[in-house]
Amino acid sequence: QVQLVESGGGSVQTGGSLRLSCRASVRTFNGVAMGWFRQAPGKEREFVASMRWSGGSTYYADSVKGRFTVSRDRTWNTIHLQMNSLKPEDTAVYFCAAQATGASAYNYWGQGTQVTVSA
Repeated sequence: QVQLVESGGGSVQTGGSLRLSCRASVRTFNGVAMGWFRQAPGKEREFVASMRWSGGSTYYADSVKGRFTVSRDRTWNTIHLQMNSLKPEDTAVYFCAAQATGASAYNYWGQGTQVTVSA
């Protein structure tokens, strides 16, 4: 069982930056990928960014390309999401997710952290 603990949410003004972190509570994470999703009020959860754990390939939603960067610290089984040039439409609860080896989709989720961007 993998527990994901997120940190780093908060409130910023348009154009500001935030850095989210997510640590997997295992000695060594050897899953397929870790990523970030978000859910705004009244909307469905959507993909934001992810990283293949083996190899480090990264993927981004079109809406965040060029503004968000995903990185990892394998020593601490941690994934980060650096969010720059934030916009009000980035306001959402951000969830960390992990896809275990053998799973066809993300099967572990964090509790979510609120990101609020004011105009």
